[in-house]
Amino acid sequence: MKRRVLVAQALVHRPPVIVLDEPTAGVDVELRQTLWQFVSRLNREGHTVLLTTHYLEEAEALCGRIAMLKQGRVVALDRTSALLAGTASTMLRFKTDHALPATLAAQSRVTGRIAQVTAHDASEVEMILGQLRGAGVKIEDLEIGRADLEDVFLEIMQGEPAVAERIAA
Repeated sequence: MKRRVLVAQALVHRPPVIVLDEPTAGVDVELRQTLWQFVSRLNREGHTVLLTTHYLEEAEALCGRIAMLKQGRVVALDRTSALLAGTASTMLRFKTDHALPATLAAQSRVTGRIAQVTAHDASEVEMILGQLRGAGVKIEDLEIGRADLEDVFLEIMQGEPAVAERIAA
Protein backbone atom coordinates (compact mmCIF):
# COMPACT_ATOMS: atom_id res chain seq x y z
CA MET A 1 0.00 0.00 0.00
CA LYS A 2 2.83 2.38 0.88
CA ARG A 3 4.47 1.90 -2.54
CA ARG A 4 1.13 2.58 -4.25
CA VAL A 5 0.82 5.92 -2.42
CA LEU A 6 4.43 6.89 -3.21
CA VAL A 7 3.99 6.12 -6.91
CA ALA A 8 0.71 8.06 -7.00
CA GLN A 9 2.34 11.07 -5.33
CA ALA A 10 5.18 11.05 -7.86
CA LEU A 11 2.89 10.82 -10.87
CA VAL A 12 -0.16 12.89 -9.89
CA HIS A 13 1.31 16.17 -11.20
CA ARG A 14 2.37 14.57 -14.50
CA PRO A 15 5.91 15.98 -14.54
CA PRO A 16 7.76 16.22 -17.88
CA VAL A 17 10.46 13.82 -16.62
CA ILE A 18 9.52 10.85 -14.45
CA VAL A 19 12.24 8.87 -12.65
CA LEU A 20 11.13 5.44 -11.42
CA ASP A 21 13.56 3.33 -9.41
CA GLU A 22 12.42 -0.32 -9.29
CA PRO A 23 8.75 0.72 -9.21
CA THR A 24 7.34 -2.80 -9.43
CA ALA A 25 9.56 -4.41 -6.80
CA GLY A 26 7.31 -5.96 -4.18
CA VAL A 27 3.98 -5.07 -5.77
CA ASP A 28 1.22 -7.45 -6.78
CA VAL A 29 0.47 -8.35 -10.39
CA GLU A 30 -2.62 -6.15 -10.57
CA LEU A 31 -0.81 -3.01 -9.39
CA ARG A 32 2.10 -3.80 -11.67
CA GLN A 33 -0.18 -3.91 -14.73
CA THR A 34 -2.00 -0.72 -13.69
CA LEU A 35 1.27 1.10 -13.13
CA TRP A 36 2.69 0.11 -16.52
CA GLN A 37 -0.50 1.11 -18.34
CA PHE A 38 -0.35 4.53 -16.69
CA VAL A 39 3.38 5.00 -17.35
CA SER A 40 2.95 3.91 -20.98
CA ARG A 41 0.15 6.43 -21.42
CA LEU A 42 2.28 9.22 -19.92
CA ASN A 43 5.13 8.29 -22.27
CA ARG A 44 2.80 8.34 -25.31
CA GLU A 45 1.67 11.81 -24.18
CA GLY A 46 5.26 13.06 -24.38
CA HIS A 47 6.63 12.58 -20.87
CA THR A 48 10.14 11.20 -20.53
CA VAL A 49 10.33 8.15 -18.27
CA LEU A 50 13.67 7.06 -16.78
CA LEU A 51 13.32 3.55 -15.38
CA THR A 52 15.77 1.50 -13.36
CA THR A 53 14.84 -2.15 -13.09
CA HIS A 54 16.15 -5.67 -12.74
CA TYR A 55 13.04 -6.98 -14.51
CA LEU A 56 14.42 -7.11 -18.04
CA GLU A 57 11.16 -8.34 -19.59
CA GLU A 58 9.57 -5.07 -18.42
CA ALA A 59 12.39 -3.00 -19.86
CA GLU A 60 12.15 -4.87 -23.16
CA ALA A 61 8.40 -4.33 -23.39
CA LEU A 62 8.29 -0.71 -22.25
CA CYS A 63 11.53 1.05 -23.15
CA GLY A 64 12.55 2.54 -26.46
CA ARG A 65 16.19 2.95 -25.39
CA ILE A 66 18.13 0.93 -22.86
CA ALA A 67 21.40 1.52 -21.04
CA MET A 68 23.16 -1.36 -19.32
CA LEU A 69 25.64 -0.71 -16.53
CA LYS A 70 28.49 -2.89 -15.33
CA GLN A 71 30.47 -1.82 -12.27
CA GLY A 72 29.16 1.74 -12.64
CA ARG A 73 30.05 2.04 -16.34
CA VAL A 74 27.64 2.16 -19.26
CA VAL A 75 28.56 -0.89 -21.35
CA ALA A 76 25.62 -0.72 -23.75
CA LEU A 77 23.30 2.10 -24.78
CA ASP A 78 21.01 1.79 -27.77
CA ARG A 79 17.46 1.38 -28.98
CA THR A 80 15.87 -1.78 -27.62
CA SER A 81 15.43 -3.16 -31.13
CA ALA A 82 19.11 -2.58 -31.95
CA LEU A 83 20.26 -4.33 -28.77
CA LEU A 84 18.07 -7.30 -29.60
CA ALA A 85 19.27 -7.39 -33.21
CA GLY A 86 22.92 -7.21 -32.11
CA THR A 87 22.97 -10.63 -30.50
CA ALA A 88 22.49 -14.24 -31.50
CA SER A 89 19.14 -14.43 -33.23
CA THR A 90 18.06 -17.86 -32.03
CA MET A 91 17.83 -19.50 -28.62
CA LEU A 92 17.04 -23.15 -27.98
CA ARG A 93 15.41 -23.75 -24.60
CA PHE A 94 14.53 -27.21 -23.35
CA LYS A 95 14.22 -29.41 -20.29
CA THR A 96 16.44 -32.41 -19.72
CA ASP A 97 17.56 -34.73 -16.95
CA HIS A 98 20.78 -35.56 -18.83
CA ALA A 99 24.16 -33.87 -18.81
CA LEU A 100 24.88 -31.94 -21.99
CA PRO A 101 27.82 -32.96 -24.19
CA ALA A 102 30.95 -31.03 -23.18
CA THR A 103 30.99 -29.08 -26.46
CA LEU A 104 27.47 -27.76 -25.78
CA ALA A 105 27.83 -27.38 -22.01
CA ALA A 106 30.52 -24.74 -22.49
CA GLN A 107 28.18 -22.53 -24.53
CA SER A 108 24.97 -23.23 -22.60
CA ARG A 109 23.19 -21.74 -19.64
CA VAL A 110 21.64 -24.39 -17.40
CA THR A 111 19.29 -23.66 -14.51
CA GLY A 112 17.97 -26.79 -12.86
CA ARG A 113 16.51 -28.93 -15.63
CA ILE A 114 16.25 -26.06 -18.12
CA ALA A 115 19.05 -25.63 -20.65
CA GLN A 116 19.45 -22.73 -23.03
CA VAL A 117 21.80 -22.83 -26.02
CA THR A 118 22.58 -20.03 -28.46
CA ALA A 119 22.50 -20.63 -32.22
CA HIS A 120 23.42 -18.07 -34.84
CA ASP A 121 21.58 -19.62 -37.79
CA ALA A 122 19.40 -22.55 -38.87
CA SER A 123 22.33 -24.83 -39.66
CA GLU A 124 23.69 -24.32 -36.15
CA VAL A 125 20.26 -25.23 -34.71
CA GLU A 126 20.41 -28.48 -36.69
CA MET A 127 23.97 -29.13 -35.51
CA ILE A 128 23.02 -28.58 -31.84
CA LEU A 129 20.02 -30.89 -32.10
CA GLY A 130 22.23 -33.49 -33.81
CA GLN A 131 24.79 -33.29 -31.00
CA LEU A 132 22.06 -33.76 -28.40
CA ARG A 133 20.60 -36.71 -30.31
CA GLY A 134 24.05 -38.25 -30.84
CA ALA A 135 24.84 -37.99 -27.11
CA GLY A 136 21.53 -39.64 -26.21
CA VAL A 137 20.23 -36.55 -24.44
CA LYS A 138 16.45 -36.75 -24.11
CA ILE A 139 14.81 -33.33 -24.28
CA GLU A 140 11.34 -32.12 -23.34
CA ASP A 141 9.47 -28.92 -24.12
CA LEU A 142 11.82 -27.68 -26.84
CA GLU A 143 11.33 -23.99 -27.65
CA ILE A 144 13.19 -22.28 -30.45
CA GLY A 145 12.85 -18.51 -30.40
CA ARG A 146 14.54 -15.17 -30.69
CA ALA A 147 16.96 -13.96 -28.06
CA ASP A 148 15.41 -11.65 -25.47
CA LEU A 149 16.86 -8.77 -23.47
CA GLU A 150 18.00 -11.13 -20.73
CA ASP A 151 20.08 -13.03 -23.31
CA VAL A 152 21.61 -9.76 -24.53
CA PHE A 153 22.31 -8.66 -20.96
CA LEU A 154 24.06 -11.91 -20.06
CA GLU A 155 26.19 -11.86 -23.21
CA ILE A 156 27.26 -8.28 -22.51
CA MET A 157 27.95 -8.87 -18.82
CA GLN A 158 29.92 -12.02 -19.54
CA GLY A 159 32.05 -9.97 -21.90
CA GLU A 160 31.32 -11.76 -25.14
CA PRO A 161 33.46 -9.64 -27.48
CA ALA A 162 31.30 -10.03 -30.59
CA VAL A 163 28.31 -8.49 -28.83
CA ALA A 164 30.33 -5.68 -27.29
CA GLU A 165 31.86 -4.80 -30.67
CA ARG A 166 28.48 -4.78 -32.45
CA ILE A 167 26.92 -2.60 -29.75
CA ALA A 168 29.85 -0.20 -29.62
CA ALA A 169 29.73 0.30 -33.40
